[in-house]
Amino acid sequence: MNSQSYLYLFTTLLWFINPLLLMQANAQSQPMKIPTPSISEEAKEVCPLPALSRLQRHTITTGETIETIAQKYNLIPPTLLAFNRVLQKSPPTVGTEIIIPPYNGIAVKVPTGTTWKNVAENYNIRADALYEVNGCPQTLEQQTPEVVFLPGVNWSPGRKTPPQISSLKGYPLPFETRVILGYGWLLHPIKNQVVFHSGLDLIANSGTSVFSVGEGIVAFAGKQGNYGNLVVINHAAGKQTRYAHLDSINVKTGQKIAQAELLGTVGQTGKPDFEEAHLHFEIRYNSPFGWVAENPNSYIEVIFK
Repeated sequence: MNSQSYLYLFTTLLWFINPLLLMQANAQSQPMKIPTPSISEEAKEVCPLPALSRLQRHTITTGETIETIAQKYNLIPPTLLAFNRVLQKSPPTVGTEIIIPPYNGIAVKVPTGTTWKNVAENYNIRADALYEVNGCPQTLEQQTPEVVFLPGVNWSPGRKTPPQISSLKGYPLPFETRVILGYGWLLHPIKNQVVFHSGLDLIANSGTSVFSVGEGIVAFAGKQGNYGNLVVINHAAGKQTRYAHLDSINVKTGQKIAQAELLGTVGQTGKPDFEEAHLHFEIRYNSPFGWVAENPNSYIEVIFK
């Protein structure tokens, strides 16, 4: 598809969504409905505000261009063009007010009855990225609001695993154990509803040692809401691991950690999804949208091949 085709696509989309994006300026516009969150307890701790509720306004001043405005907000020019039809018609005019989204991407109007699963499949977007930038919708089967934010213009969110994930070569427990709740959108066995779960729940007796899966720096060690006692370790290559619901913590923030170093012990602190003692284990990578959850199964499968 050539640049003129992209521009036509953006123009067509914005013809439908502009009244919603400019709802403060148009009293007849209907407010966008954001789905009510109903997600796993740990995921609630990292759920950001929906991207479309964080739109900013910018008044163009003398000397500004599309490129300089995009650079100021860490965006790329096509993102500004997608959200501002006025910029597609002519160069920026001093005094013109434009919309600034929080991330690169586009907003699209979707047909009534469309589900989040439909959107993820139709636009080939990672479910977790779509989930987090739209404010943690209840389930993939839930119908979307009239307008949704699609992260990434000229950015490919479709990669399944971050590079060099095999550099994390350890296992967080002394032994391989059963996964009682997996990663992603799944049917919760107790709540009997589909939820997004940002990690793996690994069953183990209370007091079982918990180890770092790789060397790094402790970014956080302490109590953190639904996570309970939590240890967060930042690793090389933009990777991060999280160890939650711990009974005890043996490390401090800022401490350098080696692979297989003792972090604490398994417990039931915070608001775990199960009454049984277990370790909630996450792997995340640093993306343009913050620390996005990855599927730890890909990593664990490599260890136990």
